[in-house]
Amino acid sequence: MADSPLHLEILSGAQGFQLGQQTINVIAGNLNQHLSNAGDLTARLNPIPDASHTRDRKTSPPDSVCFPGTREKVITEITTWADEVDSAPQAVDALVLERLVYKPFQSAVNKSPAKGPFIIIIDGLDECEDKRGVEEFIDQMLDFFEEHPDIPLRVFIASRVEQHIRERLETKGVRLGNLDSHSAHKDIEKFLQASFQIAAQRDRVIRAYVRARGSWPTQLDMDKLIDHINGSFVLASTMLKFIVQPAAEEDPTTPMDRLPLTLEMNGLDGLYAQALARSQHLAHFREIISTIALLQEPLPIIGIADLLGIEAFEVIRILLNLQAVIHVPGTDEEGKVSLCHTSLRDFLTTESRSGSFFVPPLFHLYLSYFSFSSALEHSHELARAYGRDYFDSHWQSFARSGTCDFIQEIEQFKACQPLLADRMPYHTFLCSIFFHALLMMEPLLWNEDSYLLTECVKQLVLAVECPDHRIRLWLEGDLPHDAGDHQEYPFRLSERTHETLDHGLRRVSTAIHANFPELLGPRSTAIEEKFVFHSHRLSGIDIFKTLDWIVARARFKWEELKITPNPPLELSMSFDWTGLYPTFSFDAVSAVLDSDPESTSSDSDFELVHPSP
Repeated sequence: MADSPLHLEILSGAQGFQLGQQTINVIAGNLNQHLSNAGDLTARLNPIPDASHTRDRKTSPPDSVCFPGTREKVITEITTWADEVDSAPQAVDALVLERLVYKPFQSAVNKSPAKGPFIIIIDGLDECEDKRGVEEFIDQMLDFFEEHPDIPLRVFIASRVEQHIRERLETKGVRLGNLDSHSAHKDIEKFLQASFQIAAQRDRVIRAYVRARGSWPTQLDMDKLIDHINGSFVLASTMLKFIVQPAAEEDPTTPMDRLPLTLEMNGLDGLYAQALARSQHLAHFREIISTIALLQEPLPIIGIADLLGIEAFEVIRILLNLQAVIHVPGTDEEGKVSLCHTSLRDFLTTESRSGSFFVPPLFHLYLSYFSFSSALEHSHELARAYGRDYFDSHWQSFARSGTCDFIQEIEQFKACQPLLADRMPYHTFLCSIFFHALLMMEPLLWNEDSYLLTECVKQLVLAVECPDHRIRLWLEGDLPHDAGDHQEYPFRLSERTHETLDHGLRRVSTAIHANFPELLGPRSTAIEEKFVFHSHRLSGIDIFKTLDWIVARARFKWEELKITPNPPLELSMSFDWTGLYPTFSFDAVSAVLDSDPESTSSDSDFELVHPSP
């Protein structure tokens, strides 16, 4: 069949322009057929790669050239615009924002005045990786509103409060709101209700169950689920996916079967491990995470930093990577750092689940020390108050843990002290807790009485001989302590232990006399048959006076007995009628001699006497 006649139109319908003399060559054949064949279109057109109005036709054939002036105006506009913004990328971004957002909005408002303000919503600003770009965006936005304060436009930003964002937004004209101060329970309930309705529309099994049994989930199911989720949208989403996932050959359970299982699942373990891994390489990561996990009550960022003896920015840089699992307040001083869900604490304190992120009971010992130091030093108000309230609570949590070797962990703590050089000398802490353990808690827990007493004196010696100026704070301190459970504990004191204690206390007396003579006062004469620890607050001087009386009174009793060699003495401790003040005496010495005729041997150390049943 013959080809149809060629029909060709050039610039059809154009008016009001002139091209001058032009030559158009048309290849015989069907022009439409050639142009519609994309495969050989480029070959047919044969474009010139380096086409330019400045191209040298002699060195770059073929002999053709762009029409004069076709590119000069475009290039001039581009170079002029680049010069206008100094060719800086950030200036280009700012100009784009102004040309594409602010100016068009102003123009639209001027043509048609708005009845109320318009809102631009920006969600997840913290997810932008270009932090510098985010800072410049905020700065340019604030500059625009400062220049145009009456413009009916508002910008709503939803974001985690990362440092570079918070610093820019803490200014006039910006209203900050902390979403952590609002309960998410109602929102989560609506989210779950809508999600379960969508799941029912897609799942025939759920629809059949509802027809047969009634609404699902029931209100009781929803209440249990919401309580377990405890305000965490991350957990809500994770649990919902688990419940409504399609049945598979390896898991034929239905959504109705899975819902009660979610109340027992550790569904966020993977998320926790992934989030924690983002900061684990940073300095102080383990101390900060362990502190947040074990605190008796939450603290603000500055409180955590002060408790640990580090800078607030060191806490912030770790927490900013963990905002998916930890609530981070908007300011360093206000608001408290808390866990998004209590399951994070369970995860961190269960070694089989957390692995390398495990927080052992041993860290209670460190928290006790940090609390002790903060309570005595010039610390942030909240850290100091926390230390006074909870130093002994953390100590008891450590000491009563059945998962640690008491003496071994104490020795390990001593070995780590170079890392804690900027805090109160650790000798003051160990002396105080050993004394506290012997007199206010149940020594039967450890059966390490001789170790505690001799170590108490040893650490007392090292403390008062330490040149640190903060020793005075401890000697004069008034750290509150718990009086314990008010049980009476008898101990046996051997002559050998007595000699060790006496030698140490002489060194203590010499050091205090040399460095703090006004604190020493007269030493005990042991005339008093009983010694009452009148203070319900611990101080280094009170500990010294108590131990000094014990040593002096034991010597007095041996001189009174006139038995060679000196027999072990029974030191008893009881509380007065108020239950606040422990009283010490050696009045039970005759009972020791009567019940144990072999006790005249001095081979035994300071020993706990188990009360008769």
